[in-house]
Amino acid sequence: MNATSTTGDAPKGAQTLLNGLALVRLVAEGTKDAQGLQVATGLPRSTVHRLLQALRSEGYLRDTPAGLGLGSTLIELGFGALLSNPLTTVAGPHLDDLAGQVLDTVHLAVREDGSVLYLMKIPGQRGAEMRSRVGLRMPLTRTGIGKALLLDDDAAGWAKRWRAETPVDATAASPAARKAGIRAEEEFVTRMNHYRKGGYSYDMEENEPGIRCVAAPIRDGSGSIVGAISVSATAPYLPAERMRELVLPVQHIATAISGEMGYRTAR
Repeated sequence: MNATSTTGDAPKGAQTLLNGLALVRLVAEGTKDAQGLQVATGLPRSTVHRLLQALRSEGYLRDTPAGLGLGSTLIELGFGALLSNPLTTVAGPHLDDLAGQVLDTVHLAVREDGSVLYLMKIPGQRGAEMRSRVGLRMPLTRTGIGKALLLDDDAAGWAKRWRAETPVDATAASPAARKAGIRAEEEFVTRMNHYRKGGYSYDMEENEPGIRCVAAPIRDGSGSIVGAISVSATAPYLPAERMRELVLPVQHIATAISGEMGYRTAR
C-alpha cells in the first residue's frame, strides 16, 4: 500500500485526510510502529509522525505495550455505524429469538467490498468458540453466510468469485492440480445452483475446520439481498440431519427480517 501513489490526485486537504486514514487502516491490519507505517505508505518520516500525533490526540490511535493500536474514538464510531444501520436494528430481536431456539452461534452479515462483513454475533451456549467477530471480514465462497449473500449472482459470477478467492498459480501448478482446480470450481457452481433453488446455503467446514453452518439471505423492498443470517456450531452439534432440520427455522427468521425491511413475497 502506498498512500502517496493512491491519493496523489486529491486536493491538499483531502490528501492529508486520506494519508491519515491510510495509517489508521494499516494499524488495524497489524502495523505497530511509525517505521512500518512509513515503509508501507512511502510518506516522509516527518509526515508520518505529524499524522500520528494528530490521530493520537483525537483518539483514533493509541500506544499500547505491543505498539500502536486503534483508539477509543473508533470504537465509538463503530458502534454508531452499527446502530445507524437499519438492518442491525431490525434483525436484533429476531436473532435473539433464533439464538434462544438453537443454542448455537448466530450471525448477521452483509456483502461489502467483495467479502463478508459480520455485523452481529450471538455466541452459542455449547461447543467451541469460533473465530468470527463483529467487524471481521471473510471470503464469500468459503462461508455459509457468504454463499447466502451470493445466491442472486449467476453462474459466471460464482465462478469468477471462486477463482478470485482460490488463486491458482498456472505456471507453478501441475496439469493435475489445474484440472483439480477446474473441477472444484465446477462443483462449487453446482452447489450454488442447488442452494439458490432451496433459498439457503451451507458451510461444510470449508472456512474453519470443525465448524459448520446453515445460512439464509435477507431481502429488502426491492427484492435485493441486503444481508444474511446463519447458525453455526462445531460438527458434532451440526450433523447432516440437524443441518437439514435447521434450514426452515433459519429461513423463517430471515423471512421475518426481510418483511420488516420491506420485502413482500410473491402471492
